[in-house]
Amino acid sequence: MPSANENSQIMRIHLSNNANIAPNTAQITNSPLRFATPIEWVDTVMADFDTFLQDHAAAEKKASSMAMSMISHYPDRIVLVEAMAELAVEELNHFREVLKWLHKRDIQLTADNKDHYVIAMRKHMRNGSDVYLLDRLLIGGIIEARGCERFGMVAEALPTGDLQDFYRAITDSEEKHYQLFIHLAHQYFAVDIVNERLNTLLDVEAEITADLIISAALH
Repeated sequence: MPSANENSQIMRIHLSNNANIAPNTAQITNSPLRFATPIEWVDTVMADFDTFLQDHAAAEKKASSMAMSMISHYPDRIVLVEAMAELAVEELNHFREVLKWLHKRDIQLTADNKDHYVIAMRKHMRNGSDVYLLDRLLIGGIIEARGCERFGMVAEALPTGDLQDFYRAITDSEEKHYQLFIHLAHQYFAVDIVNERLNTLLDVEAEITADLIISAALH
């Protein structure tokens, strides 16, 4: 059974990771990112939005799978398991919503492509049970922060309407997901250890993002 402290942590995570997010302004607050996505990226997305939607659907599906993988690897981490269960459901709901937008536009899903950004980030995960968990959490958070930035750019570029509202809500969700992963890192590791490693990984992420080929994809 979870302790009283664990129950308190679980409740706070549930409150911060509420899937029922009302559309809000697509504003990224306190972004930790150290490289700003160039405007050419959103121009490319808007010029081929159907392809972007297909990639977005794949990204949500992979995110749900990642959360379930965390549960399988760390069944003894009560707070993490509860948080990842919520996250897996929310990401799958996002996948379902993107799928609806695809079908409204008479577009089918495509086979998943390799995400070179995510692959490059994961190459920086260290071996060793504790440091590997820390890196998984922090890299997961950074990826969500990048999603927050880019979905926010898409929301601002879209015309007023339901699709813009959807991407504003997704932007808010991604920011909450970043905060969730950082919260979990602090749950299991000391503040100075988390902050030092986060700083290193943010520098790594900036270099990786700067080298990405601009395309109608999330990364």
